[in-house]
Amino acid sequence: MVREQIALVSDVHGNLTALEAVLADIEDRGITRIFNLGDYVGKGPRGRAVIERCRELCEINLLGNWDDFLPDPARTYDDEALRWWLAELGPDQGEWLRGLPFCHDLLVSGRRVRLMHASAETVHRRVRYVKSEGEFLGQFANTDATRAAVGDDAPEPDVVGYADTHDPFYETQFRGRTLFNTGSAGNAMGDPTASYVILDGVLDEPEPAPFALTFVRVPYDVEAELAAARDLGLPQFDGYAAELRHGLYRGAVEEFEAGEFTLDSYYHAST
Repeated sequence: MVREQIALVSDVHGNLTALEAVLADIEDRGITRIFNLGDYVGKGPRGRAVIERCRELCEINLLGNWDDFLPDPARTYDDEALRWWLAELGPDQGEWLRGLPFCHDLLVSGRRVRLMHASAETVHRRVRYVKSEGEFLGQFANTDATRAAVGDDAPEPDVVGYADTHDPFYETQFRGRTLFNTGSAGNAMGDPTASYVILDGVLDEPEPAPFALTFVRVPYDVEAELAAARDLGLPQFDGYAAELRHGLYRGAVEEFEAGEFTLDSYYHAST
């Protein structure tokens, strides 16, 4: 049996500086397989370049909520920032984003692993670290969205990895169900250092074998990223700076500065 490692990256959000730091760390570890769980664009200034790098290097690219709604041709925007992020994309990139698969299944060390961006139902439903038992179990369900991606006959997974909330965590419950979140490579909250996960095990092995998930934090030059954002004329620059420097969603900055910041503020600010 030969063990392999796969790097799981997500929520880069146009932060090319963070992405390059994460990619350098992955390469330094000798890992050659990279899967991306979505949200390449929005928030940061260089979605086009992030997409180019991920198309070049990521073996699997999955759909995120920003990837779905930002280039939606049925939408019209009266928001300066959304128009700016959309205009920054390359000619075919919006179509590429919206055509990405919803989820991806693989067998690792006797465990069926499902990777997706947000919830099992839709990329637009958020499942937080603090959740109900129903929300936990719902992440393992086969839904219309998962069936469309992996087929009607796919078994329910034993392990689910997702992203979206920018909060990395690992949780197990009865019967070995394991749920984990990769955190965010480009817009990490709480600890603003770039985050990704290494999946380690024997691929395509139906029998139990050693299995590991390693959470990695990668420092990067935040001020260089903010300088690039400023030079490119990124809208909502102050909010972006607060997120990268302090790991606070831009909607919670005023409360933080006034000494009124709470966990409720943290969980309900927009991602």
